[in-house]
Amino acid sequence: MAKVRNNIIIQGLSGSLGDQLVIKQDKAGRTIVGVPPSVDPNRTFSAAQLERQEKFRDASVYAKGAKDEEVYVEKAKGTPQTPSNVAMADWFHAPEVTEIDAEAWSGQVGQVIRIQAVDNVQVTQVNVVITDAEDAVLEQGAAVRAEGAWWAYTTTAAVAGEAKIVVTARDLPGNIASLSWES
Repeated sequence: MAKVRNNIIIQGLSGSLGDQLVIKQDKAGRTIVGVPPSVDPNRTFSAAQLERQEKFRDASVYAKGAKDEEVYVEKAKGTPQTPSNVAMADWFHAPEVTEIDAEAWSGQVGQVIRIQAVDNVQVTQVNVVITDAEDAVLEQGAAVRAEGAWWAYTTTAAVAGEAKIVVTARDLPGNIASLSWES
């Protein structure tokens, strides 16, 4: 595949030249020249390939329904991607909880636990569960968005002894990621 710039002969063209070349234009106005695709009609797919095709179908269905959402439209502006491309990429990429900052938390009510969660488009929800050493739930709830990629959770119960914090983050397509912290 070649990307052509400032060629007055094929600039703006799209289609094929016999069985030799395919010419197309992308969203950024670039002219792309390549060979036509060749497909073996008798090909067989491995289990991993079939699984990947199924995931791609699911992502495509999600992208078709979500392409008009403002967040995807805004993310695609100024790039060669369409909102559908952005939505499909979001479906494939789960958010990531990168840090749990419990420095200001000593187990008392009303203290703030900060969480950093990132995604290629948007983290929509962050939940916090605090358990004791035996994994009994002491409290749980939703964090609120703070600044940038940071979220804040204000504790509602006093915790004595060792505790474990489990944070889960969710993005627009519903992908979930989690991270644990232990005192």
